[in-house]
Amino acid sequence: MLNFKNIAIRRGSRLLFSEASFTIHKGQKIGLTGANGTGKSSLFAMLRGELHADEGEFSMPPNLEVAHVAQETPALSCSAIDYVLDGDRELRALQQQLQAAEQAHDGIKLAELHAALEHAGGYTAQARASRLLNGLGFSTEQESRPVSSFSGGWRMRLNLAQALMCRSDVLLLDEPTNHLDLDAVIYLQDWLVKYPGTLLLISHDRDFLDAITDHIVHIEQNRAEIYTGNYSDFERMRAEKLAQQQTAYEKQQREIAHIQSFVDRFKAQATKARQAQSRIKALERMELIAQAHVDSPFGFSFPPPKKMPNPLIKLEQADIGYGDKVVVHEASLSISPGDRIGLLGPNGAGKSSLIKVLSGQMPALRGKLTNAQDLHIGYFAQHQLEQLRLDQSPLWHLQQLDKQALERDLRNFLGGFDFRGDKVNEPMGPFSGGEKARLVLAILVYQNPNLLLLDEPTNHLDLEMRHALSVALQEYQGAIVVVSHDRHLLRSVTDQLLLVAEGRVRPFDGDLDDYKQWLAEQKKAGEEADNPAAIGNNVSRKDQRKQDAERRQRLKPLLDEVKKAEAAVEKFHGEQQELEQQLADPTIYNDENKDALKQLLSRKARVDDALEQAELDWMTAEENLSQAE
Repeated sequence: MLNFKNIAIRRGSRLLFSEASFTIHKGQKIGLTGANGTGKSSLFAMLRGELHADEGEFSMPPNLEVAHVAQETPALSCSAIDYVLDGDRELRALQQQLQAAEQAHDGIKLAELHAALEHAGGYTAQARASRLLNGLGFSTEQESRPVSSFSGGWRMRLNLAQALMCRSDVLLLDEPTNHLDLDAVIYLQDWLVKYPGTLLLISHDRDFLDAITDHIVHIEQNRAEIYTGNYSDFERMRAEKLAQQQTAYEKQQREIAHIQSFVDRFKAQATKARQAQSRIKALERMELIAQAHVDSPFGFSFPPPKKMPNPLIKLEQADIGYGDKVVVHEASLSISPGDRIGLLGPNGAGKSSLIKVLSGQMPALRGKLTNAQDLHIGYFAQHQLEQLRLDQSPLWHLQQLDKQALERDLRNFLGGFDFRGDKVNEPMGPFSGGEKARLVLAILVYQNPNLLLLDEPTNHLDLEMRHALSVALQEYQGAIVVVSHDRHLLRSVTDQLLLVAEGRVRPFDGDLDDYKQWLAEQKKAGEEADNPAAIGNNVSRKDQRKQDAERRQRLKPLLDEVKKAEAAVEKFHGEQQELEQQLADPTIYNDENKDALKQLLSRKARVDDALEQAELDWMTAEENLSQAE
C-alpha cells in the first residue's frame, strides 16, 4: 500500500503539485497522466527515494521490491540475456551464495540454497528471460550478443526487459512504449495485464492505458487527483467537469463539428471494409474525447494542398533493402489523394524502408518510382529531431522556410504548437524530445504537403498533442502513409491497412484486433517451425495459411463473444461509477431526498449484480476462447 498524504513537490521555486492525498493499494494498476513538466517523473523519483516531498508524508511498507527502467545502459561486454537476468536481484544473490557454498564444500548450505533457488524460479529464469527478449523483438541469435553491440533504442528495450525480469512488488514504467514497435507494444500490454504487483505507468498511448489501468492519477493546475477506471473513464469524468465552462463548451462544439463533418464525409466514401467500420466507431467516440481536451494548449490544422495530382506517387515492382540484402520484394503501390494507409508488420520487415523509398530518402534496389509533377511530400521520422539547429529558436527555423512571412504570423502559427511568448526565441538545445518533435511537426505542417509520410510521429508527444495531431490528420485533405505503434492514431486516421511481412507488401483484410490475432498465429507458427515434430514436417506455407484462415473463421464467434462481454462490463462499470458519484453527494442524504436515495440504492444494487454477472460472462468467454486456441 502506497500512501500519499498532503504531498507537495517543487522543482526549485516552481510548485509542481500540492495537497495530493490518495492511497494506492496492492495489485492496482495506476496510469499517471498530465502535461509534460507537471511532475509525473518527479513523483516516480520520490517513489524510488531519489527525492523527498517538500510537504506532506509518503509511506509504504518496508522491504518492497521496487523495479524501474534504467535510463542509461553501459556498454557492457556481457550478453543480452545475462543483462536481463541481472534484473532478478534475488536470483543473482542466490547464485553468488551458491558459488561461495560450493567453494566452501558446505553441503547443508548448498541444499538450503538449491531449495531457495527452486522457490525463486531459478531453474526457469533463463527461459523467462528468453521469452521477454523474444516478446520485445529480439531474435534468438541476439540473446548471446554483447550489450555494447546494440544501438540506443535496443538498449532501452534491454533495460525494459531487465525491469520486467525483476519479481517486483511495485513496477514503475515511464513511457515504456517509446522505443517499441506495435508488435512489442502488444506483447508488453499483455504482459502488464497479467502482472500481479502494483503498477504505476506513465504513458501517452491511450489504447495502452485503457487496456491496462484500473485507476488514473492526473496532474494539472498543481493538483494530483485519483480517478477510478481506465483512461477513457477518466476522460468521461473530466469532460463532465469541463463541459460546464462556457468558453470551453464553445471550443468543444467547434471541434465536434469538424469531427462530425469528417465522419459524414468518410461514411460516404467507404463503409464496407472492416477496418473502415472500426474507424467509424473510433471517430464516433471522438465527440466524448473532444470534451476532455477542450483546454488543450494545442490547436493547428493542415491548410488545403494547392495541387492534388492523381496519382501522387507510384511504386512498381520495387525491391527494397540495403546492399545485397532485400527486405521487401516486388513492392507495388499507387497512392492517390485522400488515401489513408497504415503500415503493419513485424520489426525489421521493411515498413520504415518502404517509407524512405517513397520519400526519396533512399533508392529502391530495383523497380520504378514515379512522382507526380506537383508532388509535395511531408516526411516525418525520428532522426529529423537531430537535424534541428540546437543553437537556434523555433521562430528562426520557420523564418528559414519563409523569409517573407511576418514575425507576428509565425508567432501565431507556433502558438498552435504551444510555443508561446519568449519560448519562440529560445535556442532549441535545452528543449525536451517532445518539444523538438512538436517543432518538426510544425515545420511539416507549415510546408503544406499533399502527401504525408509519417514514421512513428507520436514518439515523445503527450496525450494532448497526440489528440491535436489526430484531429488535424482527420481534416487533412491529402494522402497519408503512417507507421505507428499508437493504435488510437491508426484507428482514427487510416482506412486502409497494408501488411509488410515475409518480404511482401499486401493488403491486410482486417482491423487492429485481427492484426493482434495474426501476430499470435505467426508466433505459434514460428514455435512449431522450431519444433517440427509437434506438427509434422510436410505442411506447406500455402497449407499453413489455409489452416490459419480456417482457424480465424472458427474462432470468430468466440472472439465476438469476448468483445460483447467486454462491452457489457464497460457499460455496467460506467453506470456503477456514475451512481457512486451521485451517492457521494452529501445532499442526497437530506430528509427531503429520502425517495431519491432509496431509488439510487435500489438501482445501484441492480447494477452491481449486472456487473458481477457481466464479469462472469467475460471470464467464461475468455476461458472458452483460450481453450479453443
